[in-house]
Amino acid sequence: MPKPGLLLVDDDPLIRETLGLVFSNEFDVRSAASRPEAVSLISQPGFLPALALVDLGLPPDTHHADEGFRLIVELKALRPDLQILALSGQTGEQQARHARTLGAIDFIAKPAEPGKIRALLFQALNWRSADAVIAPQVFVDGLLGCSASMEKLRRQVYQFASAPFPVLICGESGSGKEAVAQALHAASPRANAPCLALNCAALSESLIEATLFGHAKGAFTGAQTAKAGYFEEAGEGTLFLDEIGDLPLGLQAKLLRVLENGDFQRLGETQGRHSHARIVAATNRDLRSLARSGAFRSDLYHRLSVLNIETPALRELGEDRLLLLKHFLTRYADQLHCAPFRLDDAASRDWLRYSFPGNVRELRNITIRLLAKYPGQQVSSAELREELDMDFAEPGNTANVSGIQQKLANSRDFKLDQWLAEQEQAFIQAALQLANGSMSQAAKLLGLNRTTLYSRLSGQTQRDGKADVP
Repeated sequence: MPKPGLLLVDDDPLIRETLGLVFSNEFDVRSAASRPEAVSLISQPGFLPALALVDLGLPPDTHHADEGFRLIVELKALRPDLQILALSGQTGEQQARHARTLGAIDFIAKPAEPGKIRALLFQALNWRSADAVIAPQVFVDGLLGCSASMEKLRRQVYQFASAPFPVLICGESGSGKEAVAQALHAASPRANAPCLALNCAALSESLIEATLFGHAKGAFTGAQTAKAGYFEEAGEGTLFLDEIGDLPLGLQAKLLRVLENGDFQRLGETQGRHSHARIVAATNRDLRSLARSGAFRSDLYHRLSVLNIETPALRELGEDRLLLLKHFLTRYADQLHCAPFRLDDAASRDWLRYSFPGNVRELRNITIRLLAKYPGQQVSSAELREELDMDFAEPGNTANVSGIQQKLANSRDFKLDQWLAEQEQAFIQAALQLANGSMSQAAKLLGLNRTTLYSRLSGQTQRDGKADVP
């Protein structure tokens, strides 16, 4: 059997030499003295390490952990299944917690006996082979990134992880709300208990009720045996309710009761039961507006939103979009057994300029399509744009200028004001659809305040009622 690969990253040559010698009998050890050297090493086709031992204090500033944290993120992007153990001479709990947030499975304070490190490495190998979720994929898929928005999101996750109160996660579709819920669970004292998820928009009212609360034998047609619901099966763990805004009003009262005192009953039973699960809910709708209109119970809204987390849209994450591209490229190239594609300079600029209205879900799907079409090839801007929703005119784009010239030449009654008004309304309607009718979210998408958006809509209504005067 070949030895498992171990990437050892430390700026101290004596530590690299000592640990490399100690572990050489059990592992195929490769060492690096800096973040760029480690990234270059792990990117080589012939080196597929199972484990990485990373010193957080790396050059250029070995007294701070920023470079080590950055390396953890990059390693997880390049090798999602890599088990990372962080080493540091600074033993602060905050530093250890942040390393785990980024994807490290353990934190080892220096100095550490080689025997202790060896034991932790073999433990990590056992976790990896058993597919145990010690460093959940959420730290790669949902919370991957170095941007200020992602750092803020991580801070909120760790601020709220240990609290027993409900958490409401808001954000656009595809922005990773379920990943944030899993991160909350993984970082909490409940991490060893179950984390169950239910999409409230995917099931009928009767099925949601039976799934949440369970049922007695004969409670309804087809209920041949008694069955526990998610509130029982979650035990001391977490119950994630996605698309909570679509929960039928009839079930909202029952959910409120569980949130208030933990009490519930299975369908068809009178026996009272008690839930100890923590509730985490998510929505892409404006629950406050729904509550004001009576479409959602206001008392349930206030009970769910004790703690709030807003997941950032992908367009707010800057160069994290390239990091996510690398992550999905690595994952799906391995699955498809093909070489990853490369974006040329112009395509990379388009990638960073594109707004990704479908967020991470859209980015992942675009990556898969490009990988299927151009394995091992360089993707041009034109080839990339075939996959993007970039039909609107952009300054300096000669192809669009040519199209506009053709439109002007072929149109006898073209009116610029009318065309601009149509484009404005098209963007407003697209934003409203993305925001599921939420004026606040739509205004945010358009870079407007809500008052301005109302004004633009009312102005269009007035124009529609008047004849066009040339």
